[in-house]
Amino acid sequence: MTNTVYINGRAIGPQHPPYIIAELSANHNGSLANALHSLEVFKSCGADAVKIQSYTADTMTIDCDRPEFKIQGGLWDGYTLYELYKEAHTPFEWHQALFDKAAELGLTLFSSPFDETAVDLLESLNTPAYKIASFEAIDLPLIARVAQTGKPIIISTGMANLEEITEAVNTAREHGATQLILLHCISAYPAPVEQANLLNIADLAKRFDCISGLSDHSMGTLLPVAATVLGASVIEKHVILERSMGGPDSAFLLNRMS
Repeated sequence: MTNTVYINGRAIGPQHPPYIIAELSANHNGSLANALHSLEVFKSCGADAVKIQSYTADTMTIDCDRPEFKIQGGLWDGYTLYELYKEAHTPFEWHQALFDKAAELGLTLFSSPFDETAVDLLESLNTPAYKIASFEAIDLPLIARVAQTGKPIIISTGMANLEEITEAVNTAREHGATQLILLHCISAYPAPVEQANLLNIADLAKRFDCISGLSDHSMGTLLPVAATVLGASVIEKHVILERSMGGPDSAFLLNRMS
């Protein structure tokens, strides 16, 4: 097994403290000032890294209200996909300011790209790593493109079955990835604690000979703590300055890093 992955010089692996990623996602609520302040707060609370998401509504879907483009039930019931992505996206034109702020703070910042234009943008900003979101774990051309950068890759597995995870891992390695982390994930918002199945964390590490961890959408911090006990080397958690701010993800977020 690859015992250690390095992101911005930080060693990640079973013999090191858990690597804590604060997921900003849509939690800036459309305000660059909120996004920049979030970096300051997450750094002060002890996060090792902050992760953003790099897409636009137009790179994700089309502006259409047909039934197959509308969300039925759950946290985003009634939204069209285009409406949700338009509200939740982190504009490409913010990225430079965010990377500059992170550098000023001595904080690691990287992103989940959702298409190759986002990879090109992140490469221009010298991102130190990439995260492949659960929904993109079957996008093998995207994984290949990211692997070709030679940067560490973190892949969430929440929407993938064993065959799909295997394809993603093989694609990454075939295209040059040597530093790979797999995150167990339940893609429910919020994720029920009773569905956690945290033993998958150790199974992923053993089965794919890599470092593993947890991308957590549950309420509170119980599952991340338990996951660490069970061997998670990485913990990713969606965080907001204050849940009362509202926003697309606010129902399942952790307030700050407390």
